[in-house]
Amino acid sequence: MTLLNHKVCEIDAAIAQIPDGATIMVGGFGSPGTPFALLDALLASGQGNLTLIKNDANEPGIGIGKLIEAGRVKRLITSHLGLNRTAIEAMNSGQMEVTFHPQGLLAEKIRCAGVGHGGFLTDIGMGTEVAEGRHEITIEGATWAIEPALQADFALVHAERADRYGNLIYRATASNFNPLMAMAADRVIAQTYRIDEPGDLPIDTIHTPCAFISQVVQVDRASSQQGVRPHAL
Repeated sequence: MTLLNHKVCEIDAAIAQIPDGATIMVGGFGSPGTPFALLDALLASGQGNLTLIKNDANEPGIGIGKLIEAGRVKRLITSHLGLNRTAIEAMNSGQMEVTFHPQGLLAEKIRCAGVGHGGFLTDIGMGTEVAEGRHEITIEGATWAIEPALQADFALVHAERADRYGNLIYRATASNFNPLMAMAADRVIAQTYRIDEPGDLPIDTIHTPCAFISQVVQVDRASSQQGVRPHAL
C-alpha cells in the first residue's frame, strides 16, 4: 500500500514499476492531456509487448506514436487512428492489433471499470461492425448489447497541479479521459507541473482525489508540450 506522503517520486522510478506485457491506459484527447513526459520515460525504459488504451494514437513522432514506431505496442484499444499514418501502417501490416470502439462507448467502458461495474447495456452500433462479438439480451421486447468494462494494470495521466498526497487538478481540455482513467487502473502514475503541500489545493477544485493515485512525478512544461498549444493544456 502506498502511503499518502510517499507518492512523490522520480519519473524513472515510477515507470520502472511497469512490466513487459502490461495493459496501460493513457490520458489525453489528441495532444491536450497526454502525459508526454511519462510516455518518453516509458520509451526510454524499454518495456515492450504493451497493450495501450487511448482515445487516439497521437501523431507520428509524439506520444504513443513513438512507442508504436519502436514496435513496442502489441495492441491498441482506441477510437481512431486518423492522425497517425504510422499507426495505420502498423495495423495494416499486422505489427499491431487494433480494437476500435466509438468514443462514447470507450469512455463509458472505462468509467464503468472505475466505479466497479462489470459493464453496461447499449443499443449503439446494433446491426453494424461495432456490435460484432457482443452478447445481446432482450428486455421487455427491446434488444440490448452488453459492453464489458475496460480496466488496466496502469494508467498514465497528466495534471496541471497536484499535492504530495496525489490530489490532482486538471486544466481546460486536459480534463478529458484523464479523470476516468485515473479511476480504472490498478496503479496510476500522474505527471504534473507543480506539486503543492497537502492542504494548499482548494478542496472544491480537486478533480481526482488522492485515493486513486499511486505515484506523482513533477515535470517541466518543455518536456510535456509536444505539439500542443500552451492554452490547450
